[in-house]
Parts: sequence; C-alpha cells; structure tokens
Amino acid sequence: MSEPTRTAEEPRAATPIAGAIAGILFALTFSAAIVLIATTMAKPSVDTGQWLESGAVRIKLALSLMPFAGIFFLWFIAVARQHLGRSEDQFFATVFLGSGLLFLAMVFWASASAGALLAAYARDPARFAGTSTFLYARLSFAEVFNVFALRMAAVFILSQATLWMRTRVMPRWLAVVSYAVAAFLLFVVSYSTWVVLAFPAWVLLVSSYILIEAIRRPSAS
Repeated sequence: MSEPTRTAEEPRAATPIAGAIAGILFALTFSAAIVLIATTMAKPSVDTGQWLESGAVRIKLALSLMPFAGIFFLWFIAVARQHLGRSEDQFFATVFLGSGLLFLAMVFWASASAGALLAAYARDPARFAGTSTFLYARLSFAEVFNVFALRMAAVFILSQATLWMRTRVMPRWLAVVSYAVAAFLLFVVSYSTWVVLAFPAWVLLVSSYILIEAIRRPSAS
C-alpha cells in the first residue's frame, strides 16, 4: 500500500499558524512588560527614582520578557510578509520591514537603558536617583520608548495597511482599523507608557485573524 504523497503546500500551510501564534505571544509578553513598566515607573516629569528600590523586581521581570517579545515579533513580521505572497510591493515591503526592525531596535535600546538604571542604582543607592545621570537616562528612555519607537510602530502599521488595501489579501475593515491605529500612534503626544499598548493590541487583532483563517482554510478544502 503506497504512502500518500506530501505536497509542498503542507509545510507552507503550517507557517501562517506558527507565525500567528508568535504574533499573539508577542502581544501578550510585550503587553505584560508594558503593564509592569507603566505601573512601576513614574512619569518622567515627576520621577524621583523611588521605583529603583521598590519596583526593581517588577522592572527586571519586564526586561526579561522583552527579548522573547522581540523573537516573537520577528516571526510575526515573517508571516505578515508571507501572507502577501507574490503580491508584495517592494517599496512598501521595504518600509514595512525597515520600520519593524527599527521599532524592535529602539525597544531593545530602551530596555537596556532601564537595565542600566537599575545597575547604576545598585552601585550607589544613596545618591544616584538625584544625579543628572539618572535624569538623562530616564528622559532618554521616555523619548525613545514613547516617541521614536511609537512613530516607527505607526509607520509599520501604515505600510502594512496600504499593502492590504492594494492586494486585498486582508479584509478592508482590518485595513481601515489599521489606518486608525497608525494615525493614533503617529500623532499622539504623550509620555504615558499605557499608550504603547495600542500596538500589541493591533498585533493581537491581526494575528488572531490570520490564525482563524489559517485554521478554516484546510477545513474548507
């Protein structure tokens, strides 16, 4: 009795599911890290550094989640590009990939900056919170994380929504929602860390849709 012949579509069919799950895991781990940071750090304008002692464990937990969130995000980028297939436009695809990698690099830089704050405080807990070094590092974290990284996230969403509108590989309503989220992240001016949650919420929405479609497709066939 001959074994059934496997086609090249079988491993390709599993890729969107794995990528969509990675996107969901990114949304969960990144959101958890954001919540830990937002509930521990005070706003830059009123931050006296008290969280360096009382919230050190929470910040360390948030920083330990960031590398895993970054790995999951790279998988999400890969499956988002594969979802477009041959319809991918090179111009917008380059903007999409570049903005995604820049966003990830800025998040990693901000995370390293927060880790450096904890390390510097451990060396001189009595005086570090009142130094200009603490103020500079804290404001740098806020600028990179809440301003520059968010703008790159907005460009990432905007380029993807434009590709969806051109290729029709995703429903129109999802593209419209993506434009709205991108506009919010692009023009909002706030140092509140809670604003960052809009991006993982969008990734969760897109990943959930891709996962549902990937599960339905084999069933339909």
